[in-house]
Amino acid sequence: MLDLTYELPKPKTISGAKHDWELVIGMEVHAQVSSNAKLFSGASTQFGAEPNSNVAFVDAAMPGMLPVINEYCVEQAVRTGLGLKADINLKSAFDRKNYFYPDLPQGYQISQLYQPIVGEGEVLVEVGDGTARMVRIERIHMEQDAGKSIHDMDPNMSFVDLNRTGVCLMEIVSRPDIRGPEEAAAYIAKMRQILRYLGTCDGNMQNGNLRADVNVSICLPGAYEKYQETQDFSHLGTRCEIKNMNSMRFIQQAIEVEARRQIAIVEGGGTVDQETRLYDPDKGETRSMRSKEEAHDYRYFPDPDLLPLEIEQAWVDDIAAKLPELPDDKKARFITEFNLTDYDASVLTAEVESAGYFEEVARGRNGKLAANWVINELFGRLKKEDHDITDSPVSPAQLGGIIDLISSDAISGKIAKDLFEIVYTEGGDPTQIVEDRGMKQVTDTGAIETALDEIIAANPAQVEKAKVNPKLAGWFVGQVMKATGGKANPKAVNELVSKKLGS
Repeated sequence: MLDLTYELPKPKTISGAKHDWELVIGMEVHAQVSSNAKLFSGASTQFGAEPNSNVAFVDAAMPGMLPVINEYCVEQAVRTGLGLKADINLKSAFDRKNYFYPDLPQGYQISQLYQPIVGEGEVLVEVGDGTARMVRIERIHMEQDAGKSIHDMDPNMSFVDLNRTGVCLMEIVSRPDIRGPEEAAAYIAKMRQILRYLGTCDGNMQNGNLRADVNVSICLPGAYEKYQETQDFSHLGTRCEIKNMNSMRFIQQAIEVEARRQIAIVEGGGTVDQETRLYDPDKGETRSMRSKEEAHDYRYFPDPDLLPLEIEQAWVDDIAAKLPELPDDKKARFITEFNLTDYDASVLTAEVESAGYFEEVARGRNGKLAANWVINELFGRLKKEDHDITDSPVSPAQLGGIIDLISSDAISGKIAKDLFEIVYTEGGDPTQIVEDRGMKQVTDTGAIETALDEIIAANPAQVEKAKVNPKLAGWFVGQVMKATGGKANPKAVNELVSKKLGS
């Protein structure tokens, strides 16, 4: 566990015409379960397949078709709950949520309202500058995804693709503990990170595999603290839900825009209607989608085709025993084991692949040096070329080889960067490249001294200046490095320059 002390971030405050207002935010994250088959059918979940090619009879709601639960999806939901330190309910049940859209063939969605599979949990959300907030998770339930309606293929017709229909979603519902746009984005980022570490969702927001409904309300300073004391929602303003957000940048923009809209209404003497809204990033506004339904509007009732889901504690314990090291624990270990800063450890553990890459490079080596090369040289180059760590042309063994050459004084830092460029663009074994191309560092003090003597003899005026102002001795160091093609050992050069010039 993290053994670090955090301060709570300050809530976002927006000044209205009459008052200062604080923001209160709750999130409903819809995470597509990483599974090859859907929740109640054996149809593929492959993204990008031909429209309506991944559809089983039960997905299309053909008469007489009955759902059969996918055990692996249940396991993934349990794994997620354990990763969020949540209660696992050994008995849960499925309900029918009734609403009607063209891309919902059954006319209802199978979900879990009354008895979700996962209960209360928590996630630590770091906002930066040593601040963090523990956001409470209210519940996680499994449900079917709907299909997709397509309106831009024909001017007179709409099309329906049912490939997503029946795909298993986990809806992860937070308490209204988030207090600003930046916190909301950090919460989504942390949730995505945990899910990817667990392997329960790939976190691909572009494909819609991770998206969020954002509930926004406003309150006067002090009201939120009263809510926390009493858990009485009457202390908070009326919330509006911003639907289907799949960009952290747009989530932040939408929260700010929606909060200002509510402030203008309340300060103008009006009341905020509880409703579902959509964010238009082009116009920078939210617009009404529909009035916010309550549970009774969906006419929930237990699904008659599915028995209650009962799982055994021993099965849950077995899943828990096989959980991977999670981000907070890995970050804490990197700080301790490799003597890293909080910032470096955060960067290296942001993605599970990056953490694995770094650990392979750092094993048996100087952790700080390894972190510096992974973050500054490799990550910097990959970002410049819009690649991620999985696309890296430099393997952990190759980068580790470069670090070994630096640590053994076989090459200087400058030569190491040249070597990195060669390995990045051409590949090859770093040690062999250094041998073949004559890149070894010159450690022979005799050769270095000869080069320095020639430079001193050719620059008597500069010698006199350096004797008066020792700071100018650096000029001689640079000239020696230049004369040796950057191969001279910098430490040996500095010592000889200091000795020769008496500085």
